[in-house]
Amino acid sequence: MYTMYGIPNCDTVKKARKSLEEKGLDYEFFNFKKETPTAEMLKRWEKFYGELPANKRGPTFRKIKEAYEAGKRASQEKLLLENLSAIKRPILEKKGKVVAIGFDQEVYQAL
Repeated sequence: MYTMYGIPNCDTVKKARKSLEEKGLDYEFFNFKKETPTAEMLKRWEKFYGELPANKRGPTFRKIKEAYEAGKRASQEKLLLENLSAIKRPILEKKGKVVAIGFDQEVYQAL
C-alpha cells in the first residue's frame, strides 16, 4: 500500500493521484491541510531528497525564503512544519520508504 502526502487541490498532486488511480494502485492520502507531518517524516524525506524537501518555487516558500535561507537546519525544519504548503509535493512512500518526491511521469509509470 502506498501513502501519498500532499495537498488535495495542488495540480501536481492531482496528476500523481490520477496516475495511481489509472494504474489501479491503492493508496492512503495524507492531507497536509488536515494532518501535520512529523519531524521524523521530514528526516526520512530529506534522506531521500538530499535536502529538506522545500517547494522553492511555490508562493508559500517565497514568503519564508529569507528566514529559511538564513536559518540553520533546525529552524528550516520548524519553518516547513509551520508552513506545510512550503513542502515539496507529492511525496509518495511504500511501507515507510520514499518512492518519489514531486511528480515524475516515468517514476509513476514504473510503479
